[in-house]
Amino acid sequence: MKTHIYPQNLRASARLWLWSLKDFTIMIVAALISVLILTNTGFFVPAAAVCLFGFISIRLEDTTVLDFLRYAVKFFITTQQYFEWRQAITAGNPRTGIIPRYITEVNQAI
Repeated sequence: MKTHIYPQNLRASARLWLWSLKDFTIMIVAALISVLILTNTGFFVPAAAVCLFGFISIRLEDTTVLDFLRYAVKFFITTQQYFEWRQAITAGNPRTGIIPRYITEVNQAI
């Protein structure tokens, strides 16, 4: 009897090293085109764009570098940050201080 090992019940995308197969194919085709442009004209911007695409499409555990950058921009720049300070209530603790409570989502009345 042969045992076949399938990745995550066939739900995982095809991967080649650190990239998904689709991203790797796009990168190879773009690299060939950029090498042709570089050798004929000496214009290196397409090669730099391919390297940038290769970096931002690295996939680790279903998250690409581009997804991580999107999450970071959303968290630090575009999403409102709201902090509420209140007195800490601890039973039996003689030392109570003011602690911050971070609220990720703010209820907005429309």
